Amino acid sequence: MTLPKVVAFGGGHGLAATLKALKRLTDQLTAVVTVADDGGSSGRLRDEFDCLPPGDLRMALAALTGDNPEGRLWADVFQTRFGGEGPLAGHAVGNLLISALWQRDPDPVHGLDQVGKLLEAQGRVLPMSSLPLVISADVAGLDHDNPTSTTVVTGQANIALSEGEVLNIRLTPKNPPACPEAVASILDADYLVFGPGSWFTSVVPHLLVPELVAAILESPAKRICLLNLLPAGETSGFSPSRHIEILAEHCPELTLNTVIADPSFAQDPSLSTAVKAMAGQLLIAPVAMHDGSPRHDPFLVAAILAHVMEL
Repeated sequence: MTLPKVVAFGGGHGLAATLKALKRLTDQLTAVVTVADDGGSSGRLRDEFDCLPPGDLRMALAALTGDNPEGRLWADVFQTRFGGEGPLAGHAVGNLLISALWQRDPDPVHGLDQVGKLLEAQGRVLPMSSLPLVISADVAGLDHDNPTSTTVVTGQANIALSEGEVLNIRLTPKNPPACPEAVASILDADYLVFGPGSWFTSVVPHLLVPELVAAILESPAKRICLLNLLPAGETSGFSPSRHIEILAEHCPELTLNTVIADPSFAQDPSLSTAVKAMAGQLLIAPVAMHDGSPRHDPFLVAAILAHVMEL
């Protein structure tokens, strides 16, 4: 049986959850990761070394380690952060390792491939762009004296903490170059998977890189969208259908084949209509952890993705 070639888009915990599920289905797996993080350890390294922010890339690599004691140990070490109050405080071990390799070799993809070999990652991790990007958002409701006005909020960390309603985002530079290896993987894929994750800062940014969008639209791959389990953070108060509409607003040409929603986040009479507007089919299935936490269960996600991919 030939295993499918799958490309997953996103960043942070959402992409990690998708990768933990997908690595159970295929070894032909590529993660295309957002590179606009500017907070915490990633922001500090980005500012000091003028490099891509390594944090989301690190999380994707850790998610692809083997499901065995050695793999879990390396993933844990890779994710470990230094404590204390010194200059290393808050830095993740994996961030420092990735940054060190980039100091030796200016090609970020080669450095990530080297880390992948060290971790025996069950897939490849690529940045969506070769440049560190800046996200800006139009946010409503921040000016209490003028509730209908919008405010420009700049920076991923600031947008994530914003208490207003995010309306849309854009990238600086405006038309950033895509990672060539990411474009090639998209064109060669059988399936493209979007979400879950922070919608505006992890999922949507990929739709603002022209070369990535061109490859997504040209690729023969089927497109799957995995919705979040609840509206939180940047999309607090947003309905499931609004999440789909946001994708369409930022990339009007995009269509979807399948949208997967957990029953807990599918009680929206407009969701099916929004999905149909993007030429897709809505599939409602349990994908949440049984402990009640708003986390995707990798085994349930793997099962529903196997069904969609007819594995």
